[in-house]
Amino acid sequence: MGGRRMSKYMKAFKNESYLQSSVTMLLYFASWGIWWSFFQLWLTAKSGLNLDGSAVGTIYSANSLVTLVLMFFYGTLQDKLGIKRHLLIFSGVCAALVGPFFIYAYEPMLHTNFTMGLVVGSIFLSAGFLATTGIYEALVERFSRVFKFEYGQARAWGSFGYAVVALLAGHLFVINPDLNFWVGSIFGVLLLLNVCFWVPKAERLERVRSAQETEKTVPSVREMLSLLKMRDLWVVIVLIFFTWTFYTVFDQQMFPSFYAGLFSSVAQGQQMYGNLNSIQVFVEAIMMGIVPVIMNKIGVRNTLLLGIAIMAIRIGLCGFIDNPVAISFVKMLHSFETPLFILSIFRYFTLHFDTKLSATLYMIGFQVAAQLGQVFLSTPLGMLRDNSGYAVTFHIITIIVIAAGIYAFFVIKKDNQDVNGEPLVSKAA
Repeated sequence: MGGRRMSKYMKAFKNESYLQSSVTMLLYFASWGIWWSFFQLWLTAKSGLNLDGSAVGTIYSANSLVTLVLMFFYGTLQDKLGIKRHLLIFSGVCAALVGPFFIYAYEPMLHTNFTMGLVVGSIFLSAGFLATTGIYEALVERFSRVFKFEYGQARAWGSFGYAVVALLAGHLFVINPDLNFWVGSIFGVLLLLNVCFWVPKAERLERVRSAQETEKTVPSVREMLSLLKMRDLWVVIVLIFFTWTFYTVFDQQMFPSFYAGLFSSVAQGQQMYGNLNSIQVFVEAIMMGIVPVIMNKIGVRNTLLLGIAIMAIRIGLCGFIDNPVAISFVKMLHSFETPLFILSIFRYFTLHFDTKLSATLYMIGFQVAAQLGQVFLSTPLGMLRDNSGYAVTFHIITIIVIAAGIYAFFVIKKDNQDVNGEPLVSKAA
């Protein structure tokens, strides 16, 4: 059994579409992760902007609001584009410009005119990164179905890229935060070259074939808007709103400064956070390749419920522990939670919904729902953290996630119920 799995994994390296998709994910997450992993620390540290929790919450809310608008547009546009890469190329241009933007535009504006910086920054960050992450994931998932490779294995290279740069980011940040943004631009240039010039033969042939069938396969705008009338989609939106929202609110907006504050010096805490984040995401990359096997064993529904349970345990424990070593072990639970959640949500959409709308469904049902949660929750939870501290804030988030898990247990469909997409060959119902 193990030999067959290894043979299947090695066979993927002979698939040029898998290789190109893997490199794309690696470079995108590297260009993003080198600065995004320390974005919250850059906003709050004295070596950065030295903002309070309320201001940081406002920035995250503004980013999420603009991302929310762009995600629906990007999702519908990508469904019309099929496997064309126009949006990836645009994202690559933004990634290449991230260094000059942060250093010569964003940071000065936040210092001199916070509102102007808030608006301009939210547009650039959302257009180039926050709203395009779902497009990269949805398009590579579509490639995996068309060109016959395992999506989880390709997505794992994205986590691997993020892990490598997160380790580098901690050391660069202590030296000079500007270095993180310049290295991001270098990875951005490589990403742009990759998506512009590396087009596998199978993809070129598929573009010609799909262009001839555009009228049959591309959903209309009316079809896309009609998705908002689907009760089953709103069930998922509510779940995501009260769970995956906290990937940003907790893990990006609060945890970095919380963790760094546990050490004797800020510089030591920042560097240790970079090391921990790197290790965590590296294990996450491994789990991206393992979770599809787990999902085939226990089913999509059970995999999703397991991810929610781990999220509640992880955030809850952070509210009771203040030892950096213990917190580091708790943080490692994130390595299991993220693949369990992301891959099961993707598979839930392709299992219970029409697969030709996969990009729009993922953008609306997952990415947009999470952004909505961030718009409404980032600022109040940031203010709560300022007034009541981390522990109380983490306890409240945990209660919300537990309630969402109970909700999911009763409303998320079983794998053999209303199968309108690709059936799951599984030992679990």
